[in-house]
Amino acid sequence: MDITYLLFLQDFRIAINDALTPFMEGISLFGITYIYLLPALVYWCFNKRNGLYVAASLSLSLMLNPVIKMTACVYRPWIRDARIIPAGDAIATAGGYSFPSGHTMTVTPIYGGLAVISAKTRKKLACLIWVVLILLTMFSRNYLGVHTPQDVLVGVTVSSLVLYVVAKIFNYLEANPERENLFLIIGFLLGIAALCYTKFKSYPMDYVDGNLLVDPEKMKISGVNDMALMLGFTVGRFIEKNFIKFKPLGWSFRGIILGAIGLAIMAVMIESLQGYCVAYMGAYAGRIATGFITMFYVVAIWPMVIRIFGGKR
Repeated sequence: MDITYLLFLQDFRIAINDALTPFMEGISLFGITYIYLLPALVYWCFNKRNGLYVAASLSLSLMLNPVIKMTACVYRPWIRDARIIPAGDAIATAGGYSFPSGHTMTVTPIYGGLAVISAKTRKKLACLIWVVLILLTMFSRNYLGVHTPQDVLVGVTVSSLVLYVVAKIFNYLEANPERENLFLIIGFLLGIAALCYTKFKSYPMDYVDGNLLVDPEKMKISGVNDMALMLGFTVGRFIEKNFIKFKPLGWSFRGIILGAIGLAIMAVMIESLQGYCVAYMGAYAGRIATGFITMFYVVAIWPMVIRIFGGKR
């Protein structure tokens, strides 16, 4: 049934001469690149708690994705059925295993977290837009032929549960702030455990015509940057909470300038940081460093800059 659905979408793509393919590729690409700017913007400039909620949900969701993916070891649609031909350049960002969708588990905690925040503030239109963006990203992965329906449905379900659990934890910590360090330690240890599990577990060694379908060595480094986000978040939050203690500057002149500079630096990091880290540290350690530095920058480094240069409110 899932392959039949993907073949139907593939026939539709061909019938309209790939007219929608660039749009779907853009939706997918944004979902794993510049989408990280959204929680950073909320956290730095508008609402610290809301930004932390989205960042924590993203870190946990992306820690779980490779753990589930590398446990299930489900092959991509075009490996399961040679009739599936991914559209455009989608295959370039769709290596390794298929289940669940990493794109879906990236956008759901961000768009979904913003939807939850919008719903609480009674911004119904904004809430609807965020939900539509989740659905569009899910559909784009099917439309491009790189994920089955169950890949995206399980992805959105797991990440929605993450949003719920993190919301409960945040509510608990509002009443019991002295317990936050305990949760940060637990999160850090979970990140280390996830890295160790995916590093040392065994992987399928299936061959077709003498070719290995999925290289286990590549799988050992696949997703480690996502898992390292949890390490960056927990360490960054501990340092910010105890030593930096910044306050968002809102729509003030300094707030706009500092927010814009911070986002510009982050955009450059998204484009180039992993390349430099891998070149100097190797594929495995470099990817871990990339994930850690990215989230640490969001949660602690730029807030320190805001604290230093933001002035008194």
